[in-house]
This record gives sequence, C-alpha cells and structure tokens, in this order.
Amino acid sequence: MSVPGWDQRAGGLYRSFRFADFNEAFAFMTRVALLAERMRHHPEWSNSYDHVDIVLRTHDEGGAVTEKDLAMARAINAMFS
Repeated sequence: MSVPGWDQRAGGLYRSFRFADFNEAFAFMTRVALLAERMRHHPEWSNSYDHVDIVLRTHDEGGAVTEKDLAMARAINAMFS
C-alpha cells in the first residue's frame, strides 16, 4: 500500500508540499479542501507560509490507512503535478 511521494508516518500517510509562496500554498489547500468535501474524507494538515504538510488516515476505521486514503493521496498528487 503506497503512493509515490507519500510515506507511512505516525499511523498515516504523510507528504510535505512546497510552493513558491503563501498564495500558491493556500490555493492548493483550497483545491484539496474541495476534493475532501467531494470525497467526504478530510485530511489532517498544517500550513506554514510556503509549505503544506498532509496526513491521511481513516478515522472511521480506527485511524488505519485505507483505500480512501490511497485514493485521496493519488488525487492530491494529480493536483500537485
């Protein structure tokens, strides 16, 4: 169970994204937020100026990494590329 660019950390899938500036990072977070609403699956994340850290895990499954997380990670990768 892996998706390119994502590592298994602290019981979830983790990836850090870097951008040119805060505006690009925030725009990316907005796109991911809309995706999360469509998928009804919400990430744990943080933002500091030009980077966004995301952790994906399925809380309904006790915090395990499930196909929902893998699908979301693949969709987020597509948005980032």
